[in-house]
Amino acid sequence: MDFSRVELSDDDQAFLDEVRAFLDTHVTDEVRRRDRETGDNFDEGVHLAMGAAGWLAAELNSEEEGGLNRLRRRIWDLERRRVRIPWVTWGTTSIVVNSVRKHGSTELQREVLPRLERGEVRLCLGYTEPEGGSDVAMAKTRAVRDGDQWVINGSKMFTTGAHNCQYVFLITNTDPEAPKHKSLTMFLVPLDTPGIEIQGIRTVDGDRTNIVYYSDVRIDDKYRLGDVNGGWAVLMGPLNEEHGVVGAADDGLQDVSILIHQGTMMATSVDNVVSIAAKPGPDGRRLLDDTSVGYRLGRSIAKVEAALSAPHMFGRVALAQTMRDISPDLMDILGPASVLPIETEGAADNGGMEYVYRWAPLCGIYGGTLEVFRNMIAQHVLGLGRPNYSHPAKPKAKAS
Repeated sequence: MDFSRVELSDDDQAFLDEVRAFLDTHVTDEVRRRDRETGDNFDEGVHLAMGAAGWLAAELNSEEEGGLNRLRRRIWDLERRRVRIPWVTWGTTSIVVNSVRKHGSTELQREVLPRLERGEVRLCLGYTEPEGGSDVAMAKTRAVRDGDQWVINGSKMFTTGAHNCQYVFLITNTDPEAPKHKSLTMFLVPLDTPGIEIQGIRTVDGDRTNIVYYSDVRIDDKYRLGDVNGGWAVLMGPLNEEHGVVGAADDGLQDVSILIHQGTMMATSVDNVVSIAAKPGPDGRRLLDDTSVGYRLGRSIAKVEAALSAPHMFGRVALAQTMRDISPDLMDILGPASVLPIETEGAADNGGMEYVYRWAPLCGIYGGTLEVFRNMIAQHVLGLGRPNYSHPAKPKAKAS
């Protein structure tokens, strides 16, 4: 494996300089502060600026279509991560775009796609239901045909970004009598349609997600994606991308796993803890002078490095589990001041590890719980059988 530094051509170096100048101009400390306060992980001003400058179009399109080539796409991804751009709403948008291109009516594509590239339209994911757990195919939200329209009733949980989006990629049940994977129809529903109510929910890490209610929501058939009761085929592409189970490219210019952004932030926080542990205190002693501290730090670093190197679904599980495993241990090393959040006076590491501690449970349910992904690995990679969730059989009563 070649770990040498990549030498950029003059043109690519100029591209990197252009990216950094744009991001440093628009993704300011004020943007990041506002994002922490709102928990939105979205900033409309930054997003519209990216659209106006052509970055969104470059992100959405392949090199052949006028977008970024593989190297420049990698540069763009890494620089966005460096400045901690509020990004989740564009992430959900990007997941859905190909389904609109492939399955949307011509009328719908003309309505949505150009405005996506300008930043005027964002898309969110309407999957999980309050009683549905991680099995999105168990959708109970009903869509009933009424002539050239559909009437939708139901509710969805964890529709992150809905309050900043214009459309929701909505999974509905259109045939309750059919098997679950043959009863689903997908729609791209305008969120300003009468009958839609969006209520915010704060998660433990400070982010905002939403529960969305659909009460007699009436939409035209042009908003349907794919065939009636053929929604599972429409959903599989975006679902695989969200799960991080898409095939790896052979050029090495992509993230090892889908949670690498979270893993990178964890690694940065660990580096900060190491710096603190290596710095002499007022009495001249360092935390690292205690061999148990060195052992615990070394163990945590080894776990982080292994998790960052794990690909595909393995990396998703390894990174989320590592966040859960090491954050309380490293907070214990730092002492009571480690529980103070970011930008709080006296916080041991400016709240970095405290945030990882609060973020870890959420990273373990993004796109499905860790248990779901462990089952997927067991079944599809290791070839083990499906888990049996049925109640244990009751012992037969003995004859008297």
